[in-house]
Amino acid sequence: MTPFQRVRSILLGLVMLGFALLFILDHDEDSYRFIVFILAAAMTIKGLKDIFFYFTMGRHMVGGKIILFQGVIIFDLALFTATLSDVPKIYVLLYLIAIHAFSGAVEILRAMEARRTVDGPWKVKFSHGIVNILLALSCLIFIKQTNTALIIYSAGLAYSAVIRIISALRKTAFVVIR
Repeated sequence: MTPFQRVRSILLGLVMLGFALLFILDHDEDSYRFIVFILAAAMTIKGLKDIFFYFTMGRHMVGGKIILFQGVIIFDLALFTATLSDVPKIYVLLYLIAIHAFSGAVEILRAMEARRTVDGPWKVKFSHGIVNILLALSCLIFIKQTNTALIIYSAGLAYSAVIRIISALRKTAFVVIR
């Protein structure tokens, strides 16, 4: 990671922490709509970035079509998320449950694979997966309460921000071939 990427990652983590604290302290309908907007905007940017990467470089790579499919699916989920601002909050909670459970399972599987193959920071990935699954379970437990989506999204956002900052401050190993 270059110094510019480290600074950018730390600043993004601090912005994410600020938004998480704002959402935890402010529980109104505007925050709910703003969260839906942020989710849709972030997934739109990620999806378009993956699609653009495929057409510029990914199509020449082994497994490049997976990047295209991932970009199209994420972009489609972004469009779906943008339509959730006027639906009842229970549907957004179900959506959050699905996102956190799926990403938690993927992170745990990636951590187990990293543990078997390389000596890397698999513990951070494993803990991130466990936290995502715990967030999905807390969504299920508190599904009837009205501000659950805001609080759980804020907790997940704060945890992701802390992990991003820790990853930016961690020393990276460089492989030098002589």
